[in-house]
Amino acid sequence: MLGLRDTELAMPQENLDLVRAITADWEQGDYSRTDWAHPEIEYVIADGPSPGTWTGLAGMARGWGDFLRAWEGEFRCVVEGYRELDGERVLVLQHFGGRGKTSGLEVTHMATKAATVFQIAGGKVTRLLVCFNREQTPDADLGLSE
Repeated sequence: MLGLRDTELAMPQENLDLVRAITADWEQGDYSRTDWAHPEIEYVIADGPSPGTWTGLAGMARGWGDFLRAWEGEFRCVVEGYRELDGERVLVLQHFGGRGKTSGLEVTHMATKAATVFQIAGGKVTRLLVCFNREQTPDADLGLSE
């Protein structure tokens, strides 16, 4: 196909399988792996306790660490479903839970519905967008608008 080797083509099923493997770790409370991330990944937290944008593996580690430190005890992620948006992006609908350090409120009682968009190229996540409250995130940000 156009002279490209098969290994250079990221097929949608492979992308979905990659995202499922990442989120399976997250559901077990393991956020330590980064072998799935492109070295220059763009990591974005759109809202929630510590919004921001970071670049690269070290930047993602700082951003994710800041996010996880905003919680008292263990932060929980439960996947509700997956949706392939196109050949490069997978949307994950999730519920986040934990107790915020500042407010002390149990987030699971607030029924927090989150969403994460994984953008993938060459078998690596190149952009990771986390939306803590998917109900207040514009559809365009989640890749749902035409």
